[in-house]
Amino acid sequence: MHIHFIIHEHFEAPGAYETWAQTHGYAISYSRVYLGDSLPTSIEDIDLLIVMGGPQNPQTSLKQCHYFDADAEQALISKAINARKSVLGVCLGSQLIGESLGATYQQSPEREIGKFPITLTQEGLTHPLFAHFDKELKVGHWHNDMPGLTPVAKVIAYSQGCPRQIVAYSDLVFGFQCHMELTKALVTDLIDNDDLSNSKEHRFVEDAEVLLNHDYDEMNQKLMTFLDKLTDYYQLNPPSVQL
Repeated sequence: MHIHFIIHEHFEAPGAYETWAQTHGYAISYSRVYLGDSLPTSIEDIDLLIVMGGPQNPQTSLKQCHYFDADAEQALISKAINARKSVLGVCLGSQLIGESLGATYQQSPEREIGKFPITLTQEGLTHPLFAHFDKELKVGHWHNDMPGLTPVAKVIAYSQGCPRQIVAYSDLVFGFQCHMELTKALVTDLIDNDDLSNSKEHRFVEDAEVLLNHDYDEMNQKLMTFLDKLTDYYQLNPPSVQL
């Protein structure tokens, strides 16, 4: 398996996604666009494309952020989807997946920063890749927006503050608005690069002390089991024979 990460900021690192890939000994490559890395010119050798989050949104222009090319990333995502590769987006990444499929991202009803429950929908409860999730699971959040929905997209999970936390765009393409990859080290970096001074003005924004005292291990393990299931499915149904 070859996993390729698109990383928009150093403080939006892959966390548990990267740990999972390293544990399995998978080939890993990166486009750290904030350092000037280019996007892959070919997806032929990539099995799983993981597009991480960032403070940008899909409408952020190159003039506003010179290293973030939303159109180029969406084109790469489309190429991977059309080639029947597995694609996973986190936060901004999930919104870019939706955009690449013609579904416009939207502002979430609530800003969410912290560890709050997500609830599985009926689609989520019956989806084989999420069978190990409890109906309700506390996970990490750090967002203002949410991904758009295509006509065939299925909402797998929602939260009290956001109706689109996990979206299945197809059997191989998933958007995670939530941040199940967070670790305490990642949370420390996020705190250092965000303004939480008005946290008490939002129902679902925790202050730094609370954020740093959470245990993120359980959600990391749930995420890794999902990734195991996804890659098992992909390997049993390689692009050349998938319908």
